[in-house]
Amino acid sequence: MAEAEQPERRDREVTIDDVRQLMGASTPHFAMQLRNRIRTLIRGLPRDHPARVLGEQEIARLERLGFTGEVRGTPEQDGVRPLPSVGEDEQPRYVPGATRG
Repeated sequence: MAEAEQPERRDREVTIDDVRQLMGASTPHFAMQLRNRIRTLIRGLPRDHPARVLGEQEIARLERLGFTGEVRGTPEQDGVRPLPSVGEDEQPRYVPGATRG
């Protein structure tokens, strides 16, 4: 995912809709890239600016999402077992494959 900003945003003040546009695609896989884009987007806005307030809230949510992920499936759903998310204490694992390393 590119972290480059949309050119039309450079010539106007950041809005809440700009932040929401970035928030819409948030998944654990892209959480850190989205966090960085929102951080860049709201940089320089006053602390009480509505877009900055929303952006800072979203940055906190994306950091939680990126490190703890999401759980899919619930015991209430027939035949669907929950898929665990990677936790903060999860250690990287080596999986043998085509590459050596």
